[in-house]
Formats: sequence, C-alpha cells, structure tokens
Amino acid sequence: MSSLFAENLRRLREERGLSQKQLGENLYVNHSTVARWERASRLPDATMILRLAKCLGVDVNDLFQLAAQSEESPNVIIVDDSKVILSDGLAVLGEVMPDANITGFIWPLEAIEYARKNRVALAVLDIELGTSSGLDLCRTLLDINPRTNVVFLTAYADYSLDAWKTEASGFMLKPLVKENVTEQLRKLRYPFYIGGAEN
Repeated sequence: MSSLFAENLRRLREERGLSQKQLGENLYVNHSTVARWERASRLPDATMILRLAKCLGVDVNDLFQLAAQSEESPNVIIVDDSKVILSDGLAVLGEVMPDANITGFIWPLEAIEYARKNRVALAVLDIELGTSSGLDLCRTLLDINPRTNVVFLTAYADYSLDAWKTEASGFMLKPLVKENVTEQLRKLRYPFYIGGAEN
C-alpha cells in the first residue's frame, strides 16, 4: 500500500490544526484508527472517507481518488462455471481495470484458496456455480477478508433479492459489459485504484 493517502490526510489534518485525537473525536473513531490511516497500514472505508471529507472541508471525490491510488495492483477475481463467460469476462475486466491482477476461476474452492493467499479487492461471482452457490462463496470470501468488494453476475434478475441479503457491493446481469462494470466500480464499498487514463 502506498503512502499517498496517508501523507495527504496528515497534511490536511495539520493544516486545520487538529490532532489525531481531535480528528478521531470528530469522526467518532479512536485516535489509533487515525494513526493507522496516517501510517498507511490501513485505509478508511467509504463511510469514513465521506466523514473525513466533511470534517476536513475537502471534495470527497479527491479523497476517494487518493484512497484508490493507494491500492496498487489490486487482485480481482471472477468466478463462473462457464468457460466462455469466464473468458469474455476476463477480457472486459482487463479493459476496465488495466492495472489490476485479474484471475478467473471455474471452481469455487480454487477461488477460496486464492483468496486465503492473496488480498482480493474485487470478486465478481456467478450466483449459480454448478452444485455450489455464489451466495455461499460470497460469505466465505467476506469471512476471509471483510473488505473484499463482491459483485454478483447472473443471467437471472430474480436472484437480486437474495444477493442483497449478503454484504455484496453490487449486482450485474450477464453478459458482462464494460459500461456495467464501470458503473459498479463507482459504487464499491471499498474503492481501489483501477488504472487507465480516465482514473
């Protein structure tokens, strides 16, 4: 994780004459949380970034961009039991997120093993995975890392209600297209730097 967000947060806080303790009190977090942000050992989530922007009087989009750029080469996975959809999905995700490490999986257990060894920033999951469920896979991935953004991908809109019962960030209908991926990336709970000229 780079120190870009950390350095700017410390600068903004000091410019406003706030101690870490005072900023923490304004945000309703412990001062040690602020210290971790400023050491670049943690990044605040989307809710905290909104609070920080308000408290520090800065544009929230600027803070989101700084937070996103602090996550270098994020790991992104896509899990689908159709090789054709998986192959097409990898191409679309690679176009939208040129700086990400993108890996596809047909088998949920392989995705789980990968997630245990690598911090996954985004998981795009088919809901029907043969005899397995993408909903169950979502829960397992979030147990491994609660900051993983999960976006469901399915051919059936009826699944959307079940998807929202999880801690997922979004839902897309097949086929995976660039515009839908770009829209979902704007809504992530935990934004990250996706690369490319427009970011």
